[in-house]
Amino acid sequence: VWGNDTMQLTGAEIVWECLIREGVDLVFGYPGGAILPTYDALSKYPQIHHVLPRHEQGASHMADGYARATGKVGVAMATSGPGATNLVTGLATAMLDSAPIVCLTGQVPTPAIGYNAFQEADITGITLPITKHNYLVTSVDELAFSIREAFFIARSGRPGPVLIDLPKDVQHARTDFHYPTDEIRLPGYRPIPVAEMQNVADAQTLIRSAERPVILAGRGVLLSDACGELREFAERTETPVGLTLLGKGCFPEDHSLCLGMMGMHGAGHANHAVQEADLLLAFGMRFDDRVTGNIATYAPKARKIHVDIDPSEINKNVEVDVGIAGDLRQTLVCLLDGLEPIEHGQWVQRITKWRDESTDRELLNQVLESPELKAAEVIHGLWTLTGGEAITVTDVGQHQMWVAQYYKHSRRHELITSGGMGTMGFGLPAGIGASMGRPDDEVWVVAGDGGFQMTMAELATAMQEKVNVKIA
Repeated sequence: VWGNDTMQLTGAEIVWECLIREGVDLVFGYPGGAILPTYDALSKYPQIHHVLPRHEQGASHMADGYARATGKVGVAMATSGPGATNLVTGLATAMLDSAPIVCLTGQVPTPAIGYNAFQEADITGITLPITKHNYLVTSVDELAFSIREAFFIARSGRPGPVLIDLPKDVQHARTDFHYPTDEIRLPGYRPIPVAEMQNVADAQTLIRSAERPVILAGRGVLLSDACGELREFAERTETPVGLTLLGKGCFPEDHSLCLGMMGMHGAGHANHAVQEADLLLAFGMRFDDRVTGNIATYAPKARKIHVDIDPSEINKNVEVDVGIAGDLRQTLVCLLDGLEPIEHGQWVQRITKWRDESTDRELLNQVLESPELKAAEVIHGLWTLTGGEAITVTDVGQHQMWVAQYYKHSRRHELITSGGMGTMGFGLPAGIGASMGRPDDEVWVVAGDGGFQMTMAELATAMQEKVNVKIA
């Protein structure tokens, strides 16, 4: 079957043919009646390794963890009705954190759709607000194009989840299979807007005149592979860098210009710097409420520059002086062009003084010297024993903030956590996906007792797959 340009295939076989051509070799899925034709065809495709989670939510989080750890598109599969609805939390989690996953769901046969057939759910309607795009494929002739488009949409521009709903009769139907290879052009979809050079010039003017600038670095730095450009910009302009939770790892936390994490659970000196700054440079972050707190009192002294690949994020939460819609890495290259070195030594010294006067280090020293074992000491010890080089995957809760505060991340994709959605139960399955994507790396899941119990059945999956995941 594999290797020919044209052949008669069932819809089920077309699914696997397309996944292989999209570079997929790992699928997390849970079988059921409406998706069984696709599972029946799986035996013809030994290139695909299928992982059986113990719950469909686990499948979506495994695909998410795999995607975040590797940068590839993660794939999850489920049946119709409750199987599909069990993916909803994972789709919403991936949507808010811009993780590229494709979920394929079975559906009742097309003549039965809309009649409340057994295990029918309008999953495209349900997931419309929490996916980047979704498809209900009603003709086998559209299937290959839909899968190709789904992967393109999931990985391009601002990444995100895409769902493909497959009625059972479409999986059984046959057609001539032609894998679409033409460049994909979708009306109305501009995955990477081109930055307006006038806006870049306006931003450079603000940068040159600033006396107390602060960079706010988010997950977009990692997604655009702009860590090197961010460091060059920060060092050339001597600008301190504050990190969002999902931005950790984009800038070394042991760098003299790094403020650490900012926001509700961030460092005091980082938040003080933001409030006293006269210029904020928001790079690949969306001014989440956990970063800003009360918008009315957030950074009242600062002009604001916002660079984001998603134009809808600019001026959405915080009104800015210069908004640049474009790929962050390309935009940073443009900002650096012709930008001479700038010194902000006095400003950096002020922030260093605030950091030295804060109680953060004193409290950590007290914890480390205490005869009692405290959570901060556990996380600090984990950081020490792993040399700071483990992939840490957290669940959601207090332990998540302990990891953010006491495990110093200096490399990209080292921290995998549910930020925007705050999904309890994320940690263990996401850790399994991350470890299967990067089997040579040490992976630690740090979880709280509540979230762990929500998906702890995935321990069976980890054992069955012999996944090298360590759990605290």
